[in-house]
Amino acid sequence: MVTSVFISVIGGLLCLLVAILYKKNASLRIAIGIIGVVLLFYGGFSYGAMNPMAYMETFDTGNKLQVEYPVKRVQVISPVDGDTVTCRILTMGVYPEILTNDIWVLLRPSDDKYYPQSDYTNTSYKENGKWQVLTRFGGDQGETFDLVVYETDAAASQFFSETIATWKSANDYAGLTLEELPAGATEIERIRVTLEGNCRGIH
Repeated sequence: MVTSVFISVIGGLLCLLVAILYKKNASLRIAIGIIGVVLLFYGGFSYGAMNPMAYMETFDTGNKLQVEYPVKRVQVISPVDGDTVTCRILTMGVYPEILTNDIWVLLRPSDDKYYPQSDYTNTSYKENGKWQVLTRFGGDQGETFDLVVYETDAAASQFFSETIATWKSANDYAGLTLEELPAGATEIERIRVTLEGNCRGIH
């Protein structure tokens, strides 16, 4: 397939070059030019079919707290306690750069279960004292959520990652009870946010 795309593009370019340079027969020039354009379109369409653009998930950000330096502990700077949030937000925070543990955000909606949040790397992204993770809410307008931040050791991180993978493969996000949370997860901060709109079933 890659070879046919390459041949189509090269052939199309050559046809267009001949159509531009050939001066004797106008009808022949037009025909060759049309063939060149068709080959280029075919090559471009085929390449696009083989390399589709990745789905880009959109998200909003909430209000932000002012950070006090030096940072002495893991904390959430956005959203802030009491915020009204959309269905997908970027939860952000700061951490002391000596921190070696992972950072996880778990949501606790009105069913009292905990739902670990992850990007494609699973754990929150950490760099230069700042962390963030895409947080997805599923619930009704006006529903209140606890957004809970945990520091985790390697075993707890693995547990959360494996739990998310299991939920995804079964397409069943059952949630975790407080008793099911791993021993290596230590709660650092808890804030409360409210859904701005209906987010049930959109993920």
